[in-house]
Amino acid sequence: MHWLDPKHLLNTYGVIGIFLVLFAETGILIGIVLPGDSLLFTAGLLASTHKAGDVHLNLWLVLLAAVLGAVIGAQTGFFIGRKAGPRLFNRPDSRIFKHEYVERTGTYLEKYGPVKAVILARFVPVVRTLMNPLVGVAEMDARSFTVANLIGGAAWSIGVTLAGFWLGKTVHNVDHYLLPIIALIILVSLIPVALEIRKARREKRERLAAPAP
Repeated sequence: MHWLDPKHLLNTYGVIGIFLVLFAETGILIGIVLPGDSLLFTAGLLASTHKAGDVHLNLWLVLLAAVLGAVIGAQTGFFIGRKAGPRLFNRPDSRIFKHEYVERTGTYLEKYGPVKAVILARFVPVVRTLMNPLVGVAEMDARSFTVANLIGGAAWSIGVTLAGFWLGKTVHNVDHYLLPIIALIILVSLIPVALEIRKARREKRERLAAPAP
């Protein structure tokens, strides 16, 4: 459970922990449970304060580790999807690697455009972990993915970190409210996931209710 506690991760591993967690969360599927948003926000907060018992982080090192972890991790996930994905997702008996996920990813790429879809996915937990290997399986152009990865990875990691830093500088004793703030961040970031699940279920009901041709 310590891997789910941003403050413990930062106090124990510092900026190295930031790089490793973001690499795992955006690059390999087992990182789907790791606290990307809350880790970045807490890192920004700890970079703005000098509280006894908490590590003080250098903001520039935090930003560097965050961007590198986010970008390199996503690029790794894309490469894994491109190389190993087709064999995994083309198995008809697989309950985890369903070809339906690849088809849905292709729909998102057509709806928003490949670059925009990858950038937007950065800001949604779970989706940012799954998107990178899935667009690799869907054979998104590697150059377009790299551009979207750089833009999205930098915007997400720097933006969330600076939000924590700014709040730590402007609100007195903001660390006393860290848990409620992190809970709010997670709740808000999960809203797009909930809306998408609701939409998918509604579309499935409509397809089942439609008369057969």
